[in-house]
Amino acid sequence: MDLPKHVYANLVRQALAEDLGPGDITSALTIAASASGSGRFIAKAAGVICGWPVVQEVFRQLNPSIFLDIDRPDGSTVKPGDGLAVISGPVRDLLSGERVALNFLQHLSGVATATKKLTDLIRDYPGVRLVDTRKTIPGLRALQKYAVRVGGGYNHRFNLADAVMIKDNHLAACGGISATVAKVRSMLPHTMKIEVEVETEEQVREALAAQVDIIMLDNMTPALMAEMVRLIDGRALVEASGNVSAETIRAVAATGVDLISVGSLTHSVKALDISLRLL
Repeated sequence: MDLPKHVYANLVRQALAEDLGPGDITSALTIAASASGSGRFIAKAAGVICGWPVVQEVFRQLNPSIFLDIDRPDGSTVKPGDGLAVISGPVRDLLSGERVALNFLQHLSGVATATKKLTDLIRDYPGVRLVDTRKTIPGLRALQKYAVRVGGGYNHRFNLADAVMIKDNHLAACGGISATVAKVRSMLPHTMKIEVEVETEEQVREALAAQVDIIMLDNMTPALMAEMVRLIDGRALVEASGNVSAETIRAVAATGVDLISVGSLTHSVKALDISLRLL
């Protein structure tokens, strides 16, 4: 679950510039420049921790001498009151970086926590993968998709160049599944897969005739999904999408689909409550 620094270094730089402005006036006026100390990150809610590489980069950019000692690494399950890490260094810099560090840590931990909640619900369906979508916060996609992996989920395509995914608007503009797939296949390298979004049995049959690699069942009921899985019969991977929640995901998994994509993992997740307290 690597997270290369180049993915977030500039993002951290921008976040610090946004939050600090010309400088942290309050800390400069109240704390001696020579003062050193430590603080502890503490969980205030149950969840899955994610985001330490970004937290480390926040404080590295503020002051390379700051040291972060992590007790609960990314992927750890925590409960309220658990100590997560101890950070040590110049107190001014610790406080100047506190909010930016927590913003990243709380949000990414929220994504990981939401992902684990759903993966736990379908744990007894081992053939089904929970995947994310492109419904991400602009600029945070790579971090959010990392958090999904930390939470036990898998990644769908990262960007529009990763795969051919023919959706309703493509079909409307190009003249239906058969014509669209034929046009794509005439120009597409053999190494790239083709996915088609469908809403009806007629479209499923057309996608099968076109020999696509992945069929996305969009906003179907579990009963109809199960029928379509039987119709497809292993001739393509089957993805379920649309309005999947904790209340519905088990019924969706039971239909026999291969993939369940959930946009709410990234577009509307609740941050995990975490604090930083000076010792």
